[in-house]
Amino acid sequence: MSQTASVRELFDLTGRVAVITGGAGLLGVRHAEAIAEMGGTPVLVDLNGQATQRRAEEVADTFGVKALGIQADITRPEAVSNVLKTVLAAFDRVDILINNAANNPKMEPLEMKSHASRLEHFSLETWNEDLAVSLTGSFLCSQIIGAEMARQKKGVILNIASDLSVIAPDQRIYQDSSVPSEKQLVKPVSYSVVKHGLIGLTRYLATYWADRGVRANALSPGGVYTNHDDTFLQRLTNLIPLGRMAQQDEYKAAVVFLVSDASSYMTGANIIIDGGRTVW
Repeated sequence: MSQTASVRELFDLTGRVAVITGGAGLLGVRHAEAIAEMGGTPVLVDLNGQATQRRAEEVADTFGVKALGIQADITRPEAVSNVLKTVLAAFDRVDILINNAANNPKMEPLEMKSHASRLEHFSLETWNEDLAVSLTGSFLCSQIIGAEMARQKKGVILNIASDLSVIAPDQRIYQDSSVPSEKQLVKPVSYSVVKHGLIGLTRYLATYWADRGVRANALSPGGVYTNHDDTFLQRLTNLIPLGRMAQQDEYKAAVVFLVSDASSYMTGANIIIDGGRTVW
């Protein structure tokens, strides 16, 4: 990279190919849009094949770039290997990996029935499923796609964590006064473990391939507005200095920064964007 490159040039992603896991999800699509807006080629990878292809086509049409949607189960090594083969066959390179896929439980009674979310009753099956997607999937993608970047002598891995990668969940914001304490809805233990684990993976990767030109960083976003209950919103926003959750596109600029040459001297870092929640 030229030392005289302009700021605009540093953020430019023209010609770079970015693999985004969980690409059909809420933030996965936003990450793809951010890549595309800066001239890059997003490859959306998701278990939901139809949605993935549709989202890829929408991004391509909106931003006038090439985009690819691939159905894959990233918990299976052979599936991740096939993703890499498909990407290399189509574009002959891979420059960016965004580990975004996750089993993210919706914190609503209809989604987390009865006391199943509580530590005392949290099933081993759910634990294994959550870790398989978020941690094992990120490990496999980093191992297989990251190794190709190392072979190319350049690449960036971005792990999408959470503000709960640095703090514990405040279970009080989920409480319902009409429910007995032993049946109160809670944020599952697996979510915290996964997000903390992604920070450990980030630091490991940052040092492992540093001599091969591969950087690794994490982004820890706070909550995003979707269709939350008013009581929950009030409780949560009271914990946030800026007094609100994030809009869906408020992480785009950070993603571009972290995967572009604008952050060329940054590796092993965890950028927290949470409206100040972790400051209090």
